[in-house]
Amino acid sequence: MKDKKVTIAGTDIEEVKKQNANSGLTYNQVKQLLAEQFIKKNKK
Repeated sequence: MKDKKVTIAGTDIEEVKKQNANSGLTYNQVKQLLAEQFIKKNKK
């Protein structure tokens, strides 16, 4: 069995990476999407 990589606090690093990959848009991606929609809407 492969040893898990954990932090000093016991957090499973690989599990955190897996959950982050499946979490959806990042804060900066949302900001960019909203800015693009705002610009597109106001060009009319």
